Amino acid sequence: MTEADGSAATTTRLGEVIEGSTTEFRTHCYDLYQAPPLGSLVRCGDGDSTYGIVCDVATQSMDPSRTAIPRGRDSEDEEDVYLNNPQLTRLLYTQFQAVIVGHDDGPGIRRYLPPSPPRIHSFVYACSQEEVRAFSDSLDFLPILLSPSVNAQDDVIASFLRIAGACHQDSNGFLVNAGKTLATLMAGQLPRLNNVLRRISP
Repeated sequence: MTEADGSAATTTRLGEVIEGSTTEFRTHCYDLYQAPPLGSLVRCGDGDSTYGIVCDVATQSMDPSRTAIPRGRDSEDEEDVYLNNPQLTRLLYTQFQAVIVGHDDGPGIRRYLPPSPPRIHSFVYACSQEEVRAFSDSLDFLPILLSPSVNAQDDVIASFLRIAGACHQDSNGFLVNAGKTLATLMAGQLPRLNNVLRRISP
């Protein structure tokens, strides 16, 4: 990972966009196993930024025809496997998928889909706490996360809200407001709503 100057603070550059649409983008990480956690807010583009929330993380072989094989029979711990097989960092890669939840068109943050997808090879950054707090000041993007196209919707929503809550001075107030918003959006889905609320409870 590399450091770059963000709009609010120094942020971490995670990788580059390798696939994108107006609803989601996929990032190839520079470093193995260095994807942000599920539910993290990330942004891509050095001009007008596109914001996404991580909804899937995967590590796999560079060569899809070759799967990983056990290498640690005689190793003391997992770290030894990589020390004894340094080529693994070149044979494996980590990537993550992010669902697009907004964009910055200059005048301000728009919490809806952008008019065009991010460019291939756009740099992808982890958002700072200040950026997460500013973006989550409004929860107008939550309906996007409830779209059937989003994998593990409830886990992604709960993970994001826990992360965002920690960035707000009044964390409890933020989560209470988020719970009320979800109650409106998930009316008629009480068991599912309660499941999400349990996951974001302090």
